[in-house]
Amino acid sequence: MFAAVREEPQSVAIAAPVSGRRVGVTRLVLTDFRNYRTMRLDLDTAPVVLTGPNGAGKTNLLEAISFLSPGRGLRNVRLSDVDRREVGEIAGGWAVAATAETRRGAVRIGTGRDGTGVGAQPTGLPRGERRTIRIDGEPARGQTALAEHLGVLWLTPQMDRLFIEGPSARRRLLDRLVLGLDPAHATRVARYEQAMRERARLLREGPADPTWLSALEEIMATEGVAVAAARQDAIERLDAVCAAAEGAFPRARLGIAGMVEGWLSEMPALAAEDRLRAALQQHRATDRHVGGAGIGPHRSDLLVTHVEKGIPAESASTGEQKALLIAILLAQAALQRSVRGQPPILLLDEVAAHLDEQRRTALFDIVAGLESQAWITGTDTALFSPLRGSARFLAVRDGALAETE
Repeated sequence: MFAAVREEPQSVAIAAPVSGRRVGVTRLVLTDFRNYRTMRLDLDTAPVVLTGPNGAGKTNLLEAISFLSPGRGLRNVRLSDVDRREVGEIAGGWAVAATAETRRGAVRIGTGRDGTGVGAQPTGLPRGERRTIRIDGEPARGQTALAEHLGVLWLTPQMDRLFIEGPSARRRLLDRLVLGLDPAHATRVARYEQAMRERARLLREGPADPTWLSALEEIMATEGVAVAAARQDAIERLDAVCAAAEGAFPRARLGIAGMVEGWLSEMPALAAEDRLRAALQQHRATDRHVGGAGIGPHRSDLLVTHVEKGIPAESASTGEQKALLIAILLAQAALQRSVRGQPPILLLDEVAAHLDEQRRTALFDIVAGLESQAWITGTDTALFSPLRGSARFLAVRDGALAETE
């Protein structure tokens, strides 16, 4: 159930699209989303630059757009954390509605949190964490439908430490890259993780029914190998694009460190499934004590190397790490356009940080020429002056938007 719009949303109207070829959001309506009670934004598919002080709501707008794709948005949070909160008042469920121009024409997408907690919940999710989705007014069966219509990629300040912290954030990026090429990937990951959670619960509570454990391990083996194979295929393709890239951003080489991925390089997928199934059964006692599962694609890691310097990404400077991430996202955008015929929308939060002037200018030149919309945020409007004339500039303050000259 979508939250109802209780008042006329604020509207910022902008002229008709400059190019019919560009993919992008042309209408965005928020209800009870973060610091926005209601907001409506009408615009064309040109790049969008959002500027304003910290805490004004710039990133919240990017997060809203990120929910037009599968998952828990660019902040990777519980759905209830997105609800608007004011003193003495908590909203019952947020909603995002958008119209997007795609290569197949316009599509209307609506999604939000069902604040009632009514209806079937996926295993492992608390009540009230159910996400509803509508495509052109019709309920969608799952989040895969979002990826079938629109691709969304993002870069946030939290990702500046991607290469020097634990592997979980890198796996999320890895699966986001795979999803851009294969919309069914999200479903495979969800099935694997759900079976893994249920197996861990049975082992923890014990004594577990061996038949039920075997059934869950069968799902984990089948879906886990499929997840690993999809990751391997996507990274091999993306690595080739990154290796051939030229320009102001460093070339990156990509790989995956993972036991299951290693098996797939040595044996057929069915043999890898048998091996994973046997390993899960063998490690039941250990997994009961440590929780989770000690073996599987949920422990794989994305490896990135700076080609020109011949060093792993984690050894590069902060600025070089940011440049490597941008290079990967731009390569992924080109790959998605080639494979699926449509490039993704790019969300670049505080992207100018840690970039020198040469690379900022190069990035803005690329953004201006993309066939998909880019949303860029920052506190200093002057940094984005190279985009004047090709992008729409909006000032954000306390959840209010105004077009700037």
